[in-house]
Amino acid sequence: MRAAVLHETGQDKLEVLDDVEAVGFGPGKVRIRIRATGLCHSDISAMNGVLPQPAPFVPGHEGAGEIVDVGDGVGALKQGDRVLLCWLPACGVCPSCKRGQTELCLAGFLNAGTPNFKRPGGDVFGFAGTGTFTEEVVVDAACAVPIPDDVPFDIAALIGCGVTTGLGAAINTADVEAGSSVAVIGCGGVGISAIQGARLKGAAQIVAVDPVATRREAALRFGATEAVSPDELGDAKQRITAGEGFDYVFEVVGKSATARTAYETTRRGGTLCIVGAGAMDDFLQLNMFELFFDEKRILPSMYGGGDVLTSYERAIALWRAGRIDLEGLITHRVPLAEINDALAQMRTGEALRTCIEI
Repeated sequence: MRAAVLHETGQDKLEVLDDVEAVGFGPGKVRIRIRATGLCHSDISAMNGVLPQPAPFVPGHEGAGEIVDVGDGVGALKQGDRVLLCWLPACGVCPSCKRGQTELCLAGFLNAGTPNFKRPGGDVFGFAGTGTFTEEVVVDAACAVPIPDDVPFDIAALIGCGVTTGLGAAINTADVEAGSSVAVIGCGGVGISAIQGARLKGAAQIVAVDPVATRREAALRFGATEAVSPDELGDAKQRITAGEGFDYVFEVVGKSATARTAYETTRRGGTLCIVGAGAMDDFLQLNMFELFFDEKRILPSMYGGGDVLTSYERAIALWRAGRIDLEGLITHRVPLAEINDALAQMRTGEALRTCIEI
């Protein structure tokens, strides 16, 4: 079986091998033939060590495909079902799940330490307990979410992470108010989805902020009312808000420097929503006086900040109705053999989302 493998954390290229085997099939598990998978920036963050993940591992967590086998005890799924992969399934019994905060369930993270694959040389892990840069993967049945027949695999893959994360940040976590002003810092696939969410909620001004010109141009197509480079953000703040700051600012980069900029760009009493996944040793500095005096709400958003199954259904309904553009997010398509081209497209900012077709 073919899969793209990162041998050691810190390497910048993957090796596509044909001697990888998906393991772990048994009761409560399903085997999925991957048909399409998106490249998310979190995959690169895991490769370079920003996000913790044992190596060697198969990256990828934004995938969709068909079930080829089901283990004992799996009653809701059957061979041939079309599914997307949920990398953060809810167990339903932990304190977070019982409180209704299923996006905080840790069951999925625990899967990241269990090998999903093996090679003649030993065990291979799957990123975030999945690993979708492969032809087949074995996961818990809860990770396989059925999709309607009219949803293409490439669209379903995006809903499995980037779209759900960005839309949910605006709709669930920040709950953007109609007529408000919004700035989104970082306009890749997740940032663009946050822009679409803010537009759906009725934001009056949506300023997209990104150093890459092509991403700024794309943001305008997806609902931004203005797109600026980072060094133009201060001017935009002055022109649009008379220097007060935006009602909502979304940080979708995952760095303390941009989070600090986002804080300073948020008006007093406004909302800063942290969407980007950053490193454990990258600390955001705030002083106690400004926290008290500015009364800004700082809201981290994990996987869209809501029940992911509900979020999937909402995204499909909005896509069907033409209220969100998901096809336009896919700017590049490559076969698995050219996965390193996809990595280059992501690193340079050339791509919003690259679909790896398997």
